[in-house]
Amino acid sequence: MSAPSQERLRTAALLPYAEARLGGYLTDLAELVAVDSGSYSPDGVNRIAQWTQDRLVRIGFDVERTAPAPVHGHRVGDVLIARKPGSLPVADGGRRVLLVAHMDTVFEDGTAAERPFRIDGSLARGPGVSDDKGGLLAGLTALEVLHEAGADRYAELVFLATPDEEIGSPASRPTTEAAARGADFALALECARENGDLVIARKGVADFLVTVTGRAAHAGIEPERGANAALAAAHLVVALQALNGHWDDVTVNVGVVRAGTRANIVCPEAELRIEVRSANAAGIGAATAAIETAVARPAVPGTTATVAQLDLCPPMEDTPASRRILETARKIAASLGIPLGGAATGGVGDANFISGLGVPTLDGLGPVGGADHTPEEWLDTSTVPTRVALLASLIADLGDSRTG
Repeated sequence: MSAPSQERLRTAALLPYAEARLGGYLTDLAELVAVDSGSYSPDGVNRIAQWTQDRLVRIGFDVERTAPAPVHGHRVGDVLIARKPGSLPVADGGRRVLLVAHMDTVFEDGTAAERPFRIDGSLARGPGVSDDKGGLLAGLTALEVLHEAGADRYAELVFLATPDEEIGSPASRPTTEAAARGADFALALECARENGDLVIARKGVADFLVTVTGRAAHAGIEPERGANAALAAAHLVVALQALNGHWDDVTVNVGVVRAGTRANIVCPEAELRIEVRSANAAGIGAATAAIETAVARPAVPGTTATVAQLDLCPPMEDTPASRRILETARKIAASLGIPLGGAATGGVGDANFISGLGVPTLDGLGPVGGADHTPEEWLDTSTVPTRVALLASLIADLGDSRTG
């Protein structure tokens, strides 16, 4: 197969390269799905990392793997980052394009044997087939397509594979953010929405711990000497849940309530775990301020309360820069006969951290899939060639600023 010209890389010319790889893609996907690689299954994750490393080395990437510190006392798999310089320096219009996928799944060891990979018609099934082994493999396949086509007009391609996305990426986040700081564009390889849409925005998440302190007393003999932290916490639950609807695209959820140890003691301490989700940073800021105001005025005399922010995942905001990537993808998709939209989702991913640093980011660039995190998870194999060609063409386009 002769290599297409650089101009034709933005058309359907790469589709035959992707179509020729479909059989191999399905064989490889079966191999990946057969490996249990839950977030706390480091040996399985590292099998996926080694497999990924071998594929990248074959097409000229330099690969580095790092064993991160344990998370909550549990070992996790390696973080993999691979780099390949192109032929177009930054000074001449070359751009750095970051691709990111994750190697872990939500499933326990033994699930791959219980629900082995299978294909029903055009749908592939198995644990992690869509989230995110199908997307990871689509990214590798697109890079192989570009390599075979001789497309190297970019400053640098970076491929990042994380081991802990399904638990919020606590171990890999520093590496992800370091890679993002050098990127001009980022393409995240979660699979496309069930209707084929790409992901243009993801909500951000902030987690809070509220600690309510009261005063213990014998509940039968002298309850008046106590100050009931459970009652104060109950008032706070009502007040915090009432924040929903105050701002567009902001949700506040009191998901965990803990209080007391015995029924015959006036409760001296209670805890609330709260999650805020918002489509933008301003919404998270407004909700945070409202939580702090409510906590500062507990409803029960004699009680006090404090709030601590435990974690913050920034939103992947719908920005003009990310919209420009989507429009480029739409033009390429049109040449492939794919109608393409942009969707917003409440779920978070590694793309949030990248976008939070100001890097234009587009997600959902794997094949079409759905029912993630469930036994019904599926991947539509008929979409693999066109989605791989779309991704390869988009990488080539973004890598050369003069083709935009």
